[in-house]
Amino acid sequence: MTVGGGNRNAKNLPVEADGREWSNGLFDCGGDCATFLISCFVPCVTYGQIKRRYEHLNTKGYPDPEHGGFCSSDCMIHGCFTFCGCGFIMQMMNRGSIRGRYNIKGGGCGDCCTALCCTPCELAQEAQELSLEENSFQGKQ
Repeated sequence: MTVGGGNRNAKNLPVEADGREWSNGLFDCGGDCATFLISCFVPCVTYGQIKRRYEHLNTKGYPDPEHGGFCSSDCMIHGCFTFCGCGFIMQMMNRGSIRGRYNIKGGGCGDCCTALCCTPCELAQEAQELSLEENSFQGKQ
């Protein structure tokens, strides 16, 4: 169920038949250095925050007041999967959901490669995309 929401294309990027590009490039980690650094050392924390923020926007239609919190069950599960070498699978699925919400080009194979090979950059890119929509709520309240 998708409810309300803010501006899902805050940078007004051109939308083609197959969607649009990400608002920030994969290696544009400088836009959110804190998220990038946390993702380098404890990706489970960033994953849990992104998942919670995404789900809150998707179900409630407005930003999570706790901005994803710190440690959730998703964080714990991702940590266990990462310990076994499979954390990228959860990230790949979440990335696909985020691409769907924002009508972003791409597919499962690209999501898998990005999650497997570029975890910190991938998580920072997703966090920045969510932040753009969350920031679009300022002034609407």
